[in-house]
Amino acid sequence: MKIIRMNEVEGKKNHRGVTAKKLIQHQHTTVMNLILNPGEIIPEHSVPVDVFFYVVDGKGTIQIGEEEAVVGEKDIILCPRETTMALKADQGQRFEVLNVKTPSIKY
Repeated sequence: MKIIRMNEVEGKKNHRGVTAKKLIQHQHTTVMNLILNPGEIIPEHSVPVDVFFYVVDGKGTIQIGEEEAVVGEKDIILCPRETTMALKADQGQRFEVLNVKTPSIKY
């Protein structure tokens, strides 16, 4: 059995300027723990695979395509491949999500 303790995984600033922890990376799935401090954003972009976000902690705004919603802890947000997405820590608090890509994208 392999146990991943998210609090023990080292985070690094990614190319979008937010803290990211790579939790799982294999051919079928990539799971990243993204941590946005108040005011940080991940700008609009798209990827060629299906994505879902699971909100671990806090509140923020997620944009999928033309739709935008404030989401919070334990919400799951689906994003089909090739659809634009953006994340914003715009609710005055830290916004922590799991970003799950299937199949995996190599970083």
